[in-house]
Amino acid sequence: MTATANLTKKMFTLVFVRERNQLLLGMKKRGFGKGKWNGFGGKLQANETIVQAAKRELEEECGLVANKLEKIGLIDFEFQNDPVIFEVHVFKTDSYHGEVKESEEMQPQWFDMDDIPYDKMWADDRIWFPVMFSGANFYAYFLFKDFSTILTYQLKELSEIQSHFTEFRNSANSVPVTLPQEE
Repeated sequence: MTATANLTKKMFTLVFVRERNQLLLGMKKRGFGKGKWNGFGGKLQANETIVQAAKRELEEECGLVANKLEKIGLIDFEFQNDPVIFEVHVFKTDSYHGEVKESEEMQPQWFDMDDIPYDKMWADDRIWFPVMFSGANFYAYFLFKDFSTILTYQLKELSEIQSHFTEFRNSANSVPVTLPQEE
């Protein structure tokens, strides 16, 4: 790992749309994460707030406009030997309007909550999705060796969403990785 002082953070958003017992995911068609199911989100543009970015990305990627977003989590992703940390602000909504439509970047599809395609998603999703589904707020830190191998992680349920990046990163070497098994 690199020294914390030499790291830079890039902020991203990630939005999950829920409807009764279903979750809307998008198959990434290009760019970072191509070929994986994920929520909808991306980078912030100049002079844009995190919430504005989340709403814009949701509309651009699947055609839905969030009436309300609830921030539920914060995740820091670190990739070994890369000084850039991805700080991802996670939101959920069940209040939206518009029609779900495919975009140049994402192919949206509804999934039953008990049929999430974890085998075609980022490796970390099967770790923190159960916390998201439980309704708890959370902070997570993941250190990846590459785009599919998690070296270590920490996950903490919170009453108030806040970063624990320095604390978790400094103790990361002492945490063994045990990934949940597929059912």
